[in-house]
Amino acid sequence: MKYERVYMHAWETGSEARAGVKTWMDFYNNKRPHSALGGKPPAVIYWQRNEATQLDQQEQRVA
Repeated sequence: MKYERVYMHAWETGSEARAGVKTWMDFYNNKRPHSALGGKPPAVIYWQRNEATQLDQQEQRVA
């Protein structure tokens, strides 16, 4: 993050820096493909695993 966002911008205020970092984190987690995750962003993998876990827990409660 430092090399891709912080060092590349000269923000004048803390609120500008906070908004810039927030934008980068949203991009990184929701849009940027990750080779270790099969080209998917981390948020996609998280929600897929979370849904699968919830379904497993529901099946265990019913059984």
